[in-house]
Amino acid sequence: MSCGLRLGVGPGTLLVSAFNVPTEPTIPIPPTPRRLSLGVIFLTLYIDLIGFSIIFPLGPDLLDYYIALEGHSGVLGWVVGQTDALARSFGIGNYAPVLFGGVISSVFSILQFVFAPFWGAVSDRKGRRGVLLLTVAGTAFGYLLWVLSGSFWLFLLSRLVSGGFSGNLSVATAAVADVTSRQERSKAMGLVGAAFGLGLVTGPTLGGVAMHFNLLEVAPGLARIGINPFSVPALLALVLCLVNLGWISARFSETLDDTARGAAREPRLRNPISAILGLQNPAVRRTNLVAFIFAIAFVAMEAALTFLATKRFGYTARENGFLLGFLGLCAIVTQGFIVRRLLNSVTETRVLIVGLAIATVGLLAVGYAPRPWMLFTGVGLLALGSGFVNPSSTGLISLYATAEEQGRVLGIFRSLSALARAFTPLLAGIIFWRYDSASVFYLGAGMSVIALVLSVTLPQPTK
Repeated sequence: MSCGLRLGVGPGTLLVSAFNVPTEPTIPIPPTPRRLSLGVIFLTLYIDLIGFSIIFPLGPDLLDYYIALEGHSGVLGWVVGQTDALARSFGIGNYAPVLFGGVISSVFSILQFVFAPFWGAVSDRKGRRGVLLLTVAGTAFGYLLWVLSGSFWLFLLSRLVSGGFSGNLSVATAAVADVTSRQERSKAMGLVGAAFGLGLVTGPTLGGVAMHFNLLEVAPGLARIGINPFSVPALLALVLCLVNLGWISARFSETLDDTARGAAREPRLRNPISAILGLQNPAVRRTNLVAFIFAIAFVAMEAALTFLATKRFGYTARENGFLLGFLGLCAIVTQGFIVRRLLNSVTETRVLIVGLAIATVGLLAVGYAPRPWMLFTGVGLLALGSGFVNPSSTGLISLYATAEEQGRVLGIFRSLSALARAFTPLLAGIIFWRYDSASVFYLGAGMSVIALVLSVTLPQPTK
């Protein structure tokens, strides 16, 4: 058989045909992996924070239940005795139940302070997805213990387990840094802040509703396996955690490439203070200090706000719920919409400075407020100011850090926030009840001014 090659050229075309010429096998081109969307991360954070905050409104009732069940013996008796003695020493004996709730919250926050940098560093080395699956599964186990916590020591163990595995927030935030450009980084952190705000509004609301359903009223025999009056809120938190686990498994693809993982430090559990002091970048250290000082002021405000409204204006639990809902709604709108648009034309450092200034005015307004309308105005200014501060400070820290240390650095950032939540509510309560009710807010305004002064010299990161 003859072999020939014929070329034909027509208008705008070239025809080539060959006969008996072997062809190279076609190598399939693998599809480009789908980039993880911010919506997936948003929902991951939102579901996690709902479960985390369900317990917020339950503190006083938990104390009453376990005291009635166990009296003042064992671990519970020791904790109650210590908080009662501390309250009496400051002349605020009526504050002891709230002080107890603060101690329980502090246990979780202290563990978060210790473990958040560790899980962040592990995610830098091993990847975000696997660490998220592990920490969410560990948190689910903590919630399961809470469902079955028929004794106080088991309830305390559930908080210890949940606190130890509380690295998912910093890891998910690091994933935001992985999938966004430097130009879009801080705007994306605003979406993270909106997830926080929405979760912290939804969770306590669900917890307050769920606590009215007691499984023991339907089946008293369930007490034998540890079911208690608070098992429904705990079960709801557990179900949400399992939903989140399934969501991450199905939709959360890995965001950290092999190059960044190979360059990351070997993760190890270490003294959190040493990890903070060991930060080599001075801009990261200063931004962390600014955020930490402001976090103390803001957490103190949160701890004292409903007490001030009750003492000054006679607010009931229902009216305080509206007040906190207003705070959360303003925070969601600010971080989800306003700050994201503002960062299109204004630098992160300028947004941070303006936010601290607005928050200072808000703290002063709340402390002074002679009328409810001024209280709401001050709360709105606080939400606006913090809505500027949180995404800009998170974005700055991420931009100052290198790609291979995002998890560790953002873990330290979340660790400092947890440290503020560990001791500030107790200190704010003591100051509120021992001194004038406005003193917490005036001191918070002073701390916000300190943070403002420190932020003025922060460099603008390269994009």
